[in-house]
Amino acid sequence: MKTRIMKLVLPWFSLPDEVSHSRFAPVTDISMVEGIPADALQDMEEVIKSFSFKANEYYLSLINWNDPDDPVRRLVIPNPAEMGGWGEYDASDEASNTRIKGLQHKYPETALFLVTDNCTGFCRYCFRKRLFLNEADEVTRDYSTAYSYIASHPEISDVILSGGDPLSMSTRRLGGILRNLAEISHVKTVRIGSKTPAYNPMRLGGDRKLQEILSGFTAHSGKTLYLIAHFDHPRELTDIALEELAMYRDCGLVILSQCPILRGINDDAATLRELYSRLHAAGVSPYYAFQGRPVRGNEQYLLSITETYRIFQAAVRDLTGPAKRVRYVMSHSSGKIEIAGMDEKHIYMRYHRAKDPKNRERFMIFNRDDSAFWLDNLTLAGGEQPARKSGLIHSVSRAVFRS
Repeated sequence: MKTRIMKLVLPWFSLPDEVSHSRFAPVTDISMVEGIPADALQDMEEVIKSFSFKANEYYLSLINWNDPDDPVRRLVIPNPAEMGGWGEYDASDEASNTRIKGLQHKYPETALFLVTDNCTGFCRYCFRKRLFLNEADEVTRDYSTAYSYIASHPEISDVILSGGDPLSMSTRRLGGILRNLAEISHVKTVRIGSKTPAYNPMRLGGDRKLQEILSGFTAHSGKTLYLIAHFDHPRELTDIALEELAMYRDCGLVILSQCPILRGINDDAATLRELYSRLHAAGVSPYYAFQGRPVRGNEQYLLSITETYRIFQAAVRDLTGPAKRVRYVMSHSSGKIEIAGMDEKHIYMRYHRAKDPKNRERFMIFNRDDSAFWLDNLTLAGGEQPARKSGLIHSVSRAVFRS
């Protein structure tokens, strides 16, 4: 008989003073999670056949199981709504930026290095859930070609380690990646994108060797190491998570945070403001607020652009200056686009980063459409609309730009 993961004796919002390492062990069998009604398990198990489940006892303890719409529950517990077949696996067309297996090069200065197809936990709204499908083959286990590519492209000064979650890797393997990047002189900054500080805030504190590797990199490489931490809801900022973030800072990392704005998770101004305020107080700069991507299975999480803009503006309005540096952006196939403004008739956007050099810093004016959730759903102020492809538009090449 299976032993199910037991709920804490403490109230759902409490954490014990001392946290056992066993509470961070992976849980991949949804039937072991107490709090899920038996009549819901069968539907969830069908979802898991397509989109895997992974969490741990610590993270599951953050859920208020008495609330069926609990935001942390929506973050990690499978939902039959994922199976609607809506959306695309690669909504931002990352395939077109892949130069060699595991390495994307979209902008001249930055290389995106997919170092793993594993995560500490699986977010239900993941925009790269394609990496976790059985037939996926985007991540390489042989990094030598990636090092060679980066070394042979002196314009690359910034490398993003992503996946998957780099901090879910073994300390030895992650340390090897950092050592190799440290030897490439034109690489000046390395970013580690990770949700591990939310899912397992004992990853660093419980690993002295990892502390030594990170501290050594920042102290001796002459490069800056960033942690791009992924927190979606204030409840993830537990005391132990905040202590872990302080440890990353003590190791010399600069910490930024980013997250999408998601329906039923952080889609109200008070929640988002609290998240940004608490991160700022912890020495973590809010960096990007993302428009949700139209990825397969993620329709339930998406908000319209105008709705997201209103939430974002209300959230940041009264933040202090450093916390207000966060930008509301869309990671589109053509580049990273900032949603810069809105009025009764128009939505105003500009390229924060552009794949095509001709689009750098271009300013775009679209007709306001309160049902649009992605750039491809909008029509331009000049009345044109690019041709659709597979239900989504993948180019804004005919857009009307304003200088």
